[in-house]
Amino acid sequence: MNKTSEEFLFKYLNNASPTGFESSGQQIWLDYIKPFTDSYFTDNYGTAVGVINPDAPYKVVIEAHADEIAWFVNYISDNGYIYVVRNGGSDHQIAPSKRVNLHGAKGVVKGVFGWPAIHVRDKAKEESPTLENIFIDVGAESKEEVLEMGIHVGTVITFEDELFKLNDKFLCGRALDNRIGGFMIAEVARRLKENKVELPFGLYVVNAVQEEIGLRGAEMIAARIKPDVAIITDVCHDTQSPMYDKKKQGDQKCGSGPVLAYGPAVHNNLLDMVIGVAEDKEIPFQRFASSRSTGTDTDAFAYSNEGVPSALISLPLKYMHTTVETAHQKDIEEVINLMYEFLVQLKSGHDFSYLK
Repeated sequence: MNKTSEEFLFKYLNNASPTGFESSGQQIWLDYIKPFTDSYFTDNYGTAVGVINPDAPYKVVIEAHADEIAWFVNYISDNGYIYVVRNGGSDHQIAPSKRVNLHGAKGVVKGVFGWPAIHVRDKAKEESPTLENIFIDVGAESKEEVLEMGIHVGTVITFEDELFKLNDKFLCGRALDNRIGGFMIAEVARRLKENKVELPFGLYVVNAVQEEIGLRGAEMIAARIKPDVAIITDVCHDTQSPMYDKKKQGDQKCGSGPVLAYGPAVHNNLLDMVIGVAEDKEIPFQRFASSRSTGTDTDAFAYSNEGVPSALISLPLKYMHTTVETAHQKDIEEVINLMYEFLVQLKSGHDFSYLK
């Protein structure tokens, strides 16, 4: 990571890109990646794609998703308090006392998730935060005042927290899931360009929208590109911190390298090639087993068209879907290295079929 790429990382991560409203972040991403690609295109819902060798018949995808979890205004009370529904998998338990940005018709409005003071709560039957009782205060005293601010039912809301470095080893903040993936695939494109690598195939660097509500952006763009092979990057759980059960959630650790997934959607021949590259280049990696589906855009690409050989390279992450998502900088570098080295050795037209 050089100074320019770090500046891009912080600008990109600190920008709000909630599911369905990713366009401002996608523009930041496109502006960064354009110099490293031959062309680019977007689709109707905002997925952005940088392309190297657009005329090549054999098509390879590296992909991440651009959206972050958020909230929608669902109800405004007569005395000006705002109740919400999820946009993606937002965590109601972390909401109380958090600062938020409401992206209203007249611009961003500051607010807070309020909560009753400890002095007035009954310790014997204390209520926990739920979707039914968390609320936002924007300093208004009536519904009419809220509406005058440009806030209405359907206004999208994001947490305010921004990216910072933790102990000079980790990156910590909101929306690393999965805009850190968008950063990593952009860095792969940059290194290919700066190292003057001539790929023998078309490379599609895909930053997809709407993963958090069902892999929707990946479904749309996979149908459009019709790739021959896809490498997906997303995040997975670091299970070393308290309150994780390794017998259920696996044994992954921040700082120990990329996590390679096993599962029906993951193509074994492609996975074996990725593992071979990691071993040959001495890139540390970990393994994880996915039951049924991976829950990532890997599933959308794998089962698109007539079936696309797909693999998942995950970045171990602490505290997913909170405002303090935490990733080790060494892992970020190794995910970039693994994708880069995989692409450098891949031959155009490689047939991953199980049966020949």
